[in-house]
Amino acid sequence: MTGLGRLNGKVAIVTGAARGMGAAEAALFVDEGAFVVLTDVRDEEGNALAEALGDHAEYVHHDVGDEAR
Repeated sequence: MTGLGRLNGKVAIVTGAARGMGAAEAALFVDEGAFVVLTDVRDEEGNALAEALGDHAEYVHHDVGDEAR
């Protein structure tokens, strides 16, 4: 971890986290000490990112466009 630990003990939920800005934000949050819940519809990419981020991240399939959820 190279951040300042400004988010130690915090939990962040990042939607659209499998790639692009969501993935970059998730990595920054982890770097600052947060535990990050990654959500997306791209399961393969989301799981790969969670694995890359280690023990500070978990992937959950979630479609924010699905009004039934």
